[in-house]
Amino acid sequence: MVVAHPAAMRNDPATGPGSRPRRIALVAGEASGDQLGAALVHGLKALWPDAHFAGVGGGHMRATGVELWSDYAPLAVMGLAEVLRHLPRLLRFRRDLVRRLLAWQPDVFIGIDAPDFNLGVERRLKRTGVRTVHYVSPSVWAWRRKRAQRMGGIADRVLCLFPMEPPIYASYGVDARFVGHPLADRFPHRPDREAARAGLGIEPSATVLGVLPGSRLGEIQRLAPVFLKVVQRLRRQRPGLEVLVPAANGNCRQALQTLLHRSGDPGIRLLDGEANTVMVAADVLLLASGTAALEALLAKRPMLVAYRIAPLTHFLVKRLGMLRIERYSLPNILHGGELVPEFMQDRCTAEAITPALSALLDDAGLQARQVAGFDAIHEALRAPGGAAHAAAAAVAGLLEGDA
Repeated sequence: MVVAHPAAMRNDPATGPGSRPRRIALVAGEASGDQLGAALVHGLKALWPDAHFAGVGGGHMRATGVELWSDYAPLAVMGLAEVLRHLPRLLRFRRDLVRRLLAWQPDVFIGIDAPDFNLGVERRLKRTGVRTVHYVSPSVWAWRRKRAQRMGGIADRVLCLFPMEPPIYASYGVDARFVGHPLADRFPHRPDREAARAGLGIEPSATVLGVLPGSRLGEIQRLAPVFLKVVQRLRRQRPGLEVLVPAANGNCRQALQTLLHRSGDPGIRLLDGEANTVMVAADVLLLASGTAALEALLAKRPMLVAYRIAPLTHFLVKRLGMLRIERYSLPNILHGGELVPEFMQDRCTAEAITPALSALLDDAGLQARQVAGFDAIHEALRAPGGAAHAAAAAVAGLLEGDA
């Protein structure tokens, strides 16, 4: 079934083929994508109040009026073994979804993150003439940069959260637009530290270390034992140091609780969630590299970042040339240089981290330099009008023939 190109059939920017209201299809494969999708729908409704929205998502997208053909739960599969086990079901789901999309004839399909699933959908729809958008660029600046070239045959437009991404795509002739990072809109320029401390019952004068060893069990198993050794050494040096450890979910809490019980240190406080509050309340953070480091940057808290992956995985990605970066944490990548200390792979040890973290706790000048860098990055991650507005404008521009 071949769908005529929407641009050839529209009579009005606000309508689709045959002067009907616009039809926007979206697929979000996890909770973060559901939130991005909901914000994008709000932005698109401001441009096209009568548009129809349908696809795959969660409660946030449903609340905005998206007609959900399925919840995103069938797509929320992580880990190689789990993906392989569910692969036949995932392929059937994608085949049936593509058929329904072609029958519905959307003016544009927007795949929100979840590249393993969405890029396949986008490729099939683009071949039939449906306009395609991929929202949240894969990390082409870090992993296999030539993927950016292949995106040109998959998506008509890529919406990027980081300003260094569009130039990479431009070098391959791919249309990519920086639309701002939604987290940059969510965090105020100067978070209220006093309120965060009051909410957690922490004295204003206390010295507080926030420890975030990851949001997945694998990360906790690799990183939490190292992080807790660092904490124990620091607490021997600084008996008054308060330590906060937010658990991302129930499974993470159980794993952390077991490790904390073994440590027997009453000065370590385990919390349910509250990660952003802990970030704002802390003097310094010790955390796993990843999105948490970006959130800590936006919370304007000095940090030390560490990470470790399985040795075989690390060997393979280095040997095969898949990883093309010298710096790993987002604050350093976005800064373009060494802004926060990184302790990766073999350097991720209590012996190496403890003195560096102790020095950061004592060095007000170093803390201030980090925060000044964070301020500049925060501004660079904001788009005029906010990320949702910029993303909606980029989608509308694709359909309405912008330059």
